[in-house]
Amino acid sequence: MRSEELFSEAQTLMPGGVSSPVRAIKPYPFYTRKGTGSHLTTEDGEDLIDCCLGYGPLILGHAHPTVREAICSCAEDGWLYGTPAEKELFLARMIIADHPSVDMVRFVSSGSEATMAAIRLARGFTGREDIIKIEGGFHGAHDGVLIKAGSGATTMGVPDSAGVIPDVVRHTAQVPYNNTEALTELLENNDNVAAFILEPVLGNVGPVLPDDGYLAEVRKITEEHDVLLIFDEVITGYRLGIGGAQFKYGITPDLTTFGKIIGGGLPIGCFSGRRDIMELTAPAGPVYQAGTFSGNPLSLSAGIACLQYLRDNRGLYQMLAENARAIGESIPSNKADGFVNLGSMFKLFFRRAPPRDYREAKESDTEAFSVFWNKMMKKGIFLPPSQFETNFLSVAHTDEDVAKIAGAYSECL
Repeated sequence: MRSEELFSEAQTLMPGGVSSPVRAIKPYPFYTRKGTGSHLTTEDGEDLIDCCLGYGPLILGHAHPTVREAICSCAEDGWLYGTPAEKELFLARMIIADHPSVDMVRFVSSGSEATMAAIRLARGFTGREDIIKIEGGFHGAHDGVLIKAGSGATTMGVPDSAGVIPDVVRHTAQVPYNNTEALTELLENNDNVAAFILEPVLGNVGPVLPDDGYLAEVRKITEEHDVLLIFDEVITGYRLGIGGAQFKYGITPDLTTFGKIIGGGLPIGCFSGRRDIMELTAPAGPVYQAGTFSGNPLSLSAGIACLQYLRDNRGLYQMLAENARAIGESIPSNKADGFVNLGSMFKLFFRRAPPRDYREAKESDTEAFSVFWNKMMKKGIFLPPSQFETNFLSVAHTDEDVAKIAGAYSECL
């Protein structure tokens, strides 16, 4: 198999043979030759229906004509300027118009960069040092958020990676998702917290959904303690609809981070929020942030095209949700208790009920999931290769695709 040959050489050229650990599928990952619509073609000649979609950005599917045309048109005029470009204003206006909580944005090159900058900005605005995150919540691979899950509300962070200095993560505490009591207890005992950052819907171990009223209570608690609330909508932004999770649940965060879909499949991110906070960002204020590739014209062009398509075709969100529900309904009743679906995000957890937090998600039977994942691959369905990653649908998935996915779920379970 060509993928096996490529991986064998890759291991001599790159650590672990991959550019990101999640791609290290055992015994070797498949290599993609091209992506078209809802399908991937591998170097081994296999055709796969894709429910990973680049881990979320490709809501329009692979190589969507509208986005492709925008990229090609932009490339004719160059793809890196090192200067401002009018397209920055176009995309900024769209994001601001779609999110009442957002007065200003700053473009960066990834979701990780966006969350790192948002945390720095929150510290600069409040003059406080500590932050709180959710157990199992993922906000990128920067040092301040790489802490072991399960440290709880009573202790500050413990590094989850070699090379992360303990003095950095000791300023990061964790609380369980869907647990306002733990958040209140922590804040009542720590007056040095700058911000609480969370995915409003846990995506990296999910989807794990908020209990009724949870996010509203979080907003109330953070306001009472004068702590900034940062919504990490890198996954949920434009995935759950125009306005993302904050619109769906009626919450107004102080800062919001975006990525994935706002770049139409090209690298991008942004942090955004209230004007009085955002204006502390350099060069307007003392909180430094910079990047050579920030506001890259290709990413801006792809993002503008993608968001405009979604804005012009809002009914697609209902179609996506109906397709995901159809997949859930195909699961045998004795296996369906762990199925979770929100819009075009879905996942079957191999446990008896949907998890409410990270610890419950980790109780899933990962060996059973591995067997299931391999069976699905043999049926030509590519799901994210971890029990703890969200599945996605795109507007490119046809009725035939959905029927095949649903049929494979039924057969493989």
